[in-house]
Amino acid sequence: MVPNGWQKVNLKSLLSTTIKNGYSPNAVEQETGYVVLGLGALTDNKLDARNIKNVEATEQVLKSQLSHGDFLISRSNTPDKVGRSCMFRGEVANCSYPDLMMKFRANEVFIEPVFLEIYLQSSRTRQYFQNCAAGSSSSMVKITKSVVEKAPVLLPPLLEQRKIAQILSTWDRGIATTEKLIDVSKQQKKALMQHLLTGKKRLIDPETGKAFEGEWEEVKLTELCKIGTGKKDANHGSSSGKYPFFTCAKRPILSSSYSYDFEALLIAGNGVIGTTHYYKGKFEAYQRTYILSEFRAVFVAYLHHWINFYLKRDVDREKQHGAMPYIKVGMLQNFKVKLGSYSEQQKIASVLTSADKEVELLEAKLAHFKQEKKALMQQLLTGKRRVKVAETEAA
Repeated sequence: MVPNGWQKVNLKSLLSTTIKNGYSPNAVEQETGYVVLGLGALTDNKLDARNIKNVEATEQVLKSQLSHGDFLISRSNTPDKVGRSCMFRGEVANCSYPDLMMKFRANEVFIEPVFLEIYLQSSRTRQYFQNCAAGSSSSMVKITKSVVEKAPVLLPPLLEQRKIAQILSTWDRGIATTEKLIDVSKQQKKALMQHLLTGKKRLIDPETGKAFEGEWEEVKLTELCKIGTGKKDANHGSSSGKYPFFTCAKRPILSSSYSYDFEALLIAGNGVIGTTHYYKGKFEAYQRTYILSEFRAVFVAYLHHWINFYLKRDVDREKQHGAMPYIKVGMLQNFKVKLGSYSEQQKIASVLTSADKEVELLEAKLAHFKQEKKALMQQLLTGKRRVKVAETEAA
């Protein structure tokens, strides 16, 4: 049903240009002053201007240069990312777009560009693109120029479009501010880890009122705990289960049964390699997830932070050299840990855990903002909730 005063049109009728594919040149190492966007530059709601590659300024690259107000859409990607779209706002100078993206411009006589950007990023339009995507590979699918041109748009009058865009942009600013706060908090946590887990900064011992002293002892991980692995196949998971099932993904799934009931650190042996979780209670574990338990002479939260910092660093270093498809048990057995006194371990863990909680609170706030915006978009972009346009604006 089309709301009163609105129209249902195809995207093609709202554009001032034809839809064109980009060009994917070979990247070069040295800076040339010209760049092309990487496929990952299009996120769900913005352009990631860090995802770029240096290129030579060839004739084809120059023909694919972007201008402020150009719209980009991912025409070939994984099923969950195909159809991602955003408006280019000049975030990067001398920037072109790749072959796996399309470009077009809005006709501002009919549509407010910010409104169009919001509409293209809505769950309704994303679902349309995902439903129309096709391909011989389940990992990469495509949408055609025709699919984009035929994308349905519920179009309010221009003044109402601008009001809707203004309201939703306010939420976007709140989301962007929170994302920046999260980045700052993560950088502060990283700096804390670099100082506290290297011994460059010693915290105050509450018993003496002075900084902790003494050399740290270096031991192998196998001296501090038992190292084992899970036994279950990934298919053991159940969405209706009540126990966490630690696989090699970023977050645990669920299981209807459990094999373990104790305090543990769980490390992804492949997949998201090196991702570490702390858990105490009943749980299940995938056969390539390492289980650390039966801890000796170490404060577990301290060990968790140490592994998160140093094991991840080692894994990232190996990845840069093209190695490390998985973690071998020998790597963990010989993994070195430096320990101060038990009291100092507790103090360091307390400071770093507080930093983690600050990030978690901000991430929860961000998730709330995104959910509220999504619900508001659903109402405003379908006309279920109408906005008032002041008479002075309409005049």
